Parts: sequence; structure tokens; C-alpha cells
Amino acid sequence: MLKTENPNAKRKLTRREKREIENIIRTAKGDGKPHSAQDSIPFEVMYPDGLCKLNEKSWSKCIEFEDINYQLAGADDKTATFENLCDFYNYYDASIGIQLSLISRYQNKEDFQNTIAIPRQGDDFDGIRSEYTAMLHGQLARGNNGLVKTKFLTLTIEAGNIQAARGRLARIEADTLSHFKVMGAAARVLDGRQRLSVLHGIFHPDGEKFAFEWDWLPASGLSVKDFIAPASFNFGQMRQFRIGTKFGAVSFLQILAPELNDRMLADFMEADGGIMVNLHIRSIDQNEAIKTIKRKITDLDAMKITEQKKAVRSGYDMDIIPSDLATYGGEAKNLLHELQSRNERMFLLTFVVLNLADTKRKLDNAVFQAKGVAQKYNCQLVRLDYQQEDALMSSIPLGVNKVGTQRGLTTSSTAVFVPFTTQELFQGGEALYYGLNALSNNMIMVDRKKLKNPNGLILGTPGSGKSFSAKREIVNVFLVTLDDIIICDPEAEYYPLVQRLGGQVVKISAISKQYVNPMDINLNYSEDDSPLALKADFILSLCELVMGGKNGLEPVEKTVIDRATRNVYRGYLADPNPENMPILQDLYDEVKRQPEPEAQRIASALELYVFGSLNVFNHRTNVDIENRLVCFDIKELGNQLKKLGMLVIQDQVWNRVTVNRAEGKATRYYMDEFHLLLKEEQTAAYSVEIWKRFRKWGGIPTGITQNVKVRPDRSLLKVA
Repeated sequence: MLKTENPNAKRKLTRREKREIENIIRTAKGDGKPHSAQDSIPFEVMYPDGLCKLNEKSWSKCIEFEDINYQLAGADDKTATFENLCDFYNYYDASIGIQLSLISRYQNKEDFQNTIAIPRQGDDFDGIRSEYTAMLHGQLARGNNGLVKTKFLTLTIEAGNIQAARGRLARIEADTLSHFKVMGAAARVLDGRQRLSVLHGIFHPDGEKFAFEWDWLPASGLSVKDFIAPASFNFGQMRQFRIGTKFGAVSFLQILAPELNDRMLADFMEADGGIMVNLHIRSIDQNEAIKTIKRKITDLDAMKITEQKKAVRSGYDMDIIPSDLATYGGEAKNLLHELQSRNERMFLLTFVVLNLADTKRKLDNAVFQAKGVAQKYNCQLVRLDYQQEDALMSSIPLGVNKVGTQRGLTTSSTAVFVPFTTQELFQGGEALYYGLNALSNNMIMVDRKKLKNPNGLILGTPGSGKSFSAKREIVNVFLVTLDDIIICDPEAEYYPLVQRLGGQVVKISAISKQYVNPMDINLNYSEDDSPLALKADFILSLCELVMGGKNGLEPVEKTVIDRATRNVYRGYLADPNPENMPILQDLYDEVKRQPEPEAQRIASALELYVFGSLNVFNHRTNVDIENRLVCFDIKELGNQLKKLGMLVIQDQVWNRVTVNRAEGKATRYYMDEFHLLLKEEQTAAYSVEIWKRFRKWGGIPTGITQNVKVRPDRSLLKVA
């Protein structure tokens, strides 16, 4: 009978077949070593919302935060910031990894210079623009303006799937942003493209542009790593590496100092070249930390007893024990007391410093400079030999720590590494030059239109350069922007500058033939339905100056003036032609027609300014103030009319603002000796009202004054 072979029976593999299968599996899995620049970057997936999958269990998100003026703050403010930092670190439990990344790197020099260059416009002032640009370049060379300093906080957690990771990190992010808000630091969560841009900037230190869109991935068949990875990594040397054409080295900080200083991080970041400082921080479970310290104390006590027994057997005093044993025992007990009695926790800290340079010599100099900073604070910067690849990947804001060197610190010791120095102000677009930062010596370039409130004050003692500062800003505005500029000049200081820039000088005095009508009104004078509401406030302020008195206008007098104002504009509002515009005499006549006895008192006060020697404002406007740059010279108005002149000019500026608003043009108004308008209650209230409205209507006022103080209600500035 024939024996047939069962086709379902398992066949025993030969030795050769087993080797072939093992080779195939080994080839598919790889040898576990990176063979490309992409393989070295330690993450698997980057999602569009900024969530990064590091491995099967680890996920991270990144928050960028801005600097605050910590180093220039007072002692109380520094203490408050330090305490907020302690609360900030205590919030994170042992399951959350924290990476604090402070990155300082050079941006493209040509691009940076182009941001401050004033483009030529083909007019008569291109020569001045070239000279002003040369001045800015000179100021640029005085500081590290080419260095772009950014700060990131990367949070890492473990989760089984993307839904759990996303939900937990969302809650942590919200609390983290609240902590930054308490400290006064603006912060934002980075999305996926922004995180990739940061990584691209680190891996391309020469300043190559980052180009990436999410919809490129399916068509190209590439991964996100292909868009951020450099051309090559070279980790062939023991103590350094290369990224493209740059040389780099990573060191870790060995903390030896018994006390730390809050200036350490600031000194590291003031390096001349590019530097990246990263702090990997992870808290230890409180109960586990206390148990560990108690075990150490028990071990130290046992060692102490052993030493005492040896002393007794040797015949000398048992209190004589090794000094290290006594020191460590005391420190361990103090640490246990802090953890149990104070709001302190234990953290493990890894402090790594990355230096990049164009040549090996420059790299050695940069590392030497960083070592000097560490030695200044009784610490030591040690090169990570044979670990440069892991150290580099631990120096990028991904939340990965491949450096095993850690140091245990309490909350207070960790918070001493304050990541704040001084807030830099450098904006693009139509930014103007305002000087140098007192701490970093970097340029201050600000576009006031982009600020929350563009209003400004130039304050200083007599002779400190207030007027010069205003003139410099006026020139900068004239050369860079298309804004209208109006100047109220009580001391005849600005007319040479205005004439040089082709502006118009309007000289107002008792003998001048140039007139400005204080009764001028624009139909868009107010955003309310009736333009008379704000104009009536101006007329009340004008009459208060005219009538004088310590108590200002009485309620009945205010009522009479308001009624007369509405009556006198009735004809113009019905037929808004220039010949129907009322003048001060029309207001005088209307007030006299009112039946109240107070009306005669008001009319008597106005008579001097209508028919008397101070009738300069009883005329229709006969000057053309349509020029882009207008200066009102009121030096010769005299003490009786100067405050009145400033108030009238301010009202004329408001008319100009309402016209420019419809054209989408900003109006800048400079008021020298601004404190003259703040002496009387009504004029001060009107000025404050104008300042509040200017912001909404595209006006940018700047007051120039000295010796001022804030009233108890903090509503107005008053002369000191």
C-alpha cells in the first residue's frame, strides 16, 4: 500500500532556509542605527495641530513664550516672578516632562538690514533717507541685533493613543498659559507647521528659508522630516559634530555651587555667537522623594555609627567623624525638612548647552566663553564625549532627553534658573527707531500703530532732550510713513525742521494775519449721530479758559453755553457751506440773547476775545492746512492766549483726524508743553476725551512735558 504525504503537515525548515528568513527579517527591521539625517531626528509623526508623537507612548506639545523685563525690575517684582515660577514648576507632576529651550541664533544678515533700511521714494528727501539709514546701521552694529532670541516650553506626557494624549495635553496647555499670563509673559501654542519651522531653523543655522505645506506630503511621498532635515550630520568626532557647514558642540552643566544665581541663564544668552540652552526638568513623586531621602539619612546614620565604633576601638573621641559624612547628613536632614514643611518638591534637572560656529576655532572660543560663564557661578561646563548625537537631539524643543546626566534640585533651586531677561522691541513694517535697550544694547524699533494703544508721552527733566527726541521721531515718521503730522509749537523750536521737510508753518499771534477759527466743525466730527456733542465740550473748555476762576464754570453757565452752541450751528448744519461757518462773534451774540443773568457774565468775558486786543481767534480760517506736515507756531501768543491757542489747535487736529479717517490715513499730533492743557479741570477733561477718541479714529497723539505726576484718581496728569 502506497504512503501519501499530507499537504497540510508542517515541513521542517532546513538550516539554509532559516538563515535566509533571518536575513530578510533583519534587513526589514534594520540594525537600529540611524543611516540618514532623517533617522537621527527623534520623532515619528508631527500632526497639524502641533501634537508630536515621539514613540509608541510619548507625545509632546510646544509653547513659545516671550520675554519680560525681569533683570530691570525692582526687588519686589523679581520676588513675585520667582514665586510664580515656583508655583509654575510645582504644578507639573512626575508624569509630565518639561523642556525649557532658550535659543539664540543669527538670522540672515541681509534680510535683517533690509528690515531697518528706509526705501527710496523718488522724491527730494531720498538723500535724507540714505543718511538716516546709515545712522540706523551704525546703531545696529552696537548690539547683538542680528541675534534672534526665542524661548520655548515643551511638555511631554505618556498616553496609549492620540485621543488620550490630545485631551490631556489640552488641559495642561490651558493651565500653562494661565501661569505665563500671571507672570506677564505672552505665550502661544505652536501648531505643527510652526514647530517644524523651529526645527528647520535649528538644523539649518545658515538661515535657509523654510518651505512646507501639509498638502505637499501625499503628492511628494515624503515625510515631514524630509523638509526639516539638513543635508548631513557628521558625528564622526568625539567632542563635536557638523551640521552642513557649521561646527557644533554640546556640553552639560555640572552644578557645584552651594547657591545659585538668577543671572546665570541671562549671561549664557548674552553670548556673541549662536547658543542654545536647554533644561530638561521632571519632578519626582513627593512620597517617593521623601522615602528616598529617609533611606539616605538612615544609611548616613549607619555609616556614622560605624565610624563612631571605629573611633571608640581606636581610643579617640567618638564625635570625630569624617567631615563629608557630617556635611551630607546635615544637608539631607535640611532637605527632608524642606520637603515636609515647605512648599518644595524634588526635580531632576539636565542642563545642556549647544554652541554653533563657522569654524573649529570659533567653536572653541564660543565653548570657552560659555565655560567662563559657568565658572563665574562656581559651576563647570563639561563636554559630552561620544554623546554628541544624543546631546544634539536633546537640545531641540521636542521633549526628548537622551542625556543621562541629571542633578536633583528642589523647587526653589530649579526656579533660580529664571528664563527671563529683558523684553526686546523690534517690529517690522513701518517701525520707527526709538533708541537702544538699556540692558541688551539692541535697537528699539516700534510701530505704534501695532500697539494696544498708540498714544505716547515724552517725559524728562529740562534739557534732557525731549524736543530732540520728538524731532527725531517726526523725521522718522516723515521718511518711513505716509501719515499726516501736525505740531503744536509753543516755543518756536520746530519751524526750521518743518521748513527743511517742505512743511507749512502757521504762525499765530496777536499781530499775525494767519487765522484759525476755533468754531470750525466737520460733519464727521463725532462718531455719534450729532457732531455737536463733542464740539460742545470743546466750546465749554474754551469758555472756561476765557472766564478763568478757580471753580471753573457754574452749572447754569454750562447750560447757557451749550444752548448757545447748538443754536449758533443750526444754520451751518442746515446748509454746510464755508460762508455759513460761525465765528466766535456769532457765539458771543447768541450768548447775549440768552435770558439768564449768567449769560451777560459769559458775554463780558468773551468780549475781550471778540472785539478787544485778543481777537486773534475771531476770524474764519484763512490758512491752508492740507499740507502733510503742519506746524502751529504759537510762541508769540503770550501767556493769556497760549493755553487757548493750544486748545484751539487741538480741536483743529481733531477736524483733520476725522477727514483722514475716511481716507484710511493716520494723523500724528505732537504737543510740546502739554502740561499747560492740564491745569484747568475742563480743558484737562477735554484733552483726555480727545486722547481716548484719537485711537479709534486713526490719530496718534504724543504729549511732550516735564515734572508731571498722576492724580490720586489716576485719571489725568497734573503739573508737579
